[in-house]
Amino acid sequence: MSTELAIETAGLVKVFGDNRAVDGVDLAVPTGTVYGVLGPNGAGKTTTVRMLATLLRPDGGAARVFGKDVVQDADAVRSRVSLTGQYASVDEDLTGAENLLLLGRLLGHSKTAARERAAQLLEGFGLSEAAGKQVKNYSGGMRRRIDIAASILNTPDVLFLDEPTTGLDPRSRNQVWDIVRAVVAHGTTVLLTTQYLDEADQLASRIAVIDHGKVIAEGTKGELKASVGSGTVHLRLRNADQRAEAQRVMAAALNATVQLDPDPVALTARVDGQSTGQDAADKAGRALAELARCGITVDNFSLGQPSLDEVFLALTDKKGVAA
Repeated sequence: MSTELAIETAGLVKVFGDNRAVDGVDLAVPTGTVYGVLGPNGAGKTTTVRMLATLLRPDGGAARVFGKDVVQDADAVRSRVSLTGQYASVDEDLTGAENLLLLGRLLGHSKTAARERAAQLLEGFGLSEAAGKQVKNYSGGMRRRIDIAASILNTPDVLFLDEPTTGLDPRSRNQVWDIVRAVVAHGTTVLLTTQYLDEADQLASRIAVIDHGKVIAEGTKGELKASVGSGTVHLRLRNADQRAEAQRVMAAALNATVQLDPDPVALTARVDGQSTGQDAADKAGRALAELARCGITVDNFSLGQPSLDEVFLALTDKKGVAA
């Protein structure tokens, strides 16, 4: 295995009774990036993280963090990583400042240094005004921020974030995303597990899609989107009574199924996955020309990559959104 990667696994396995929770996972996480592990509940994401963080012993395969084996060199791995789980792990009866001060002292900082670091993190995470409040009175978003702050009291080389925004409102999620970006900007590698497709799209430079304990796809967002189709065509017509004819014309020109959207003047089609990006653009152009030739007026037209939602559903062959 290469020591140039922050995290590398080969054939990683974890078995619980008859359940192979992790079934031969291979990962290669570049240093200084956000690497997303995307999948539904029960896919094996958290179990994989717990093995990488040395909290679970693998039943097969191998895993290294900066070249150190998670079993043979567990202490060396622990010295370089930090884990923020799915739920806040700070003491709810202490204030935000008291939590950070306590953890700072446990990590070996002097009282003065721990107090200074706590104040720095509270300010940076927008929690200064709530520093004297008990954590049990924090909102969900504030709890996640104090939890992440606790994870980086000593700046880790690798930060494991296990579904950090589960249950948060959109504003709180955006605040956590900003924190993740800031952590990476300071040189930390982040391995992010999530079941939210938009979260992976927003943060991760590379994504592994896991289902039933296996990596079923891996790559950049663009590569994953291109793997299930070169483009999605969205169309809005001037007149709703022309939609049936427009659907027929587009289906023939694109050689694709054209869906009628809830909007009575809108249609959507995904271009064949075997097409190249240029081929998709050429097909879309021919479809527009054919619509014009048939006297069908188009008010709005766009061609873009499939969404990660479409990618996930295509890869897992499921009909519901990941949850």
